[in-house]
Amino acid sequence: MKTLRYAFWAIVALCLILVGLANRGVVTVRAMPVAFSDLLGISPDIELPLFVVIFIGVGVGLLLGFVWEWIREYRQRADARAKARELDALRRELAALKSSDTPKGDDVLALLST
Repeated sequence: MKTLRYAFWAIVALCLILVGLANRGVVTVRAMPVAFSDLLGISPDIELPLFVVIFIGVGVGLLLGFVWEWIREYRQRADARAKARELDALRRELAALKSSDTPKGDDVLALLST
């Protein structure tokens, strides 16, 4: 199984290297449109290789997706915490019932004590 995992990551790394080599050209990344930057008199431009822009875009997309999913699953995590608290309370109650003296005539409590 480890061999398959290493082979998969080797293929992913090879693909990333090939994308990087194929997109080495320098591009200008602008934070705002030219007309708007001319109006304000500032032009925050950065020149980067295209593969860096692609990798940053993919990374930011993955990060936003993970955060969005984490926020979306809040209700399931809250329900799981509530169920875990309820289970702990029920286990404590059962332990208290088992440790207390059970009347000899109660069949249910006799079954729980075994």
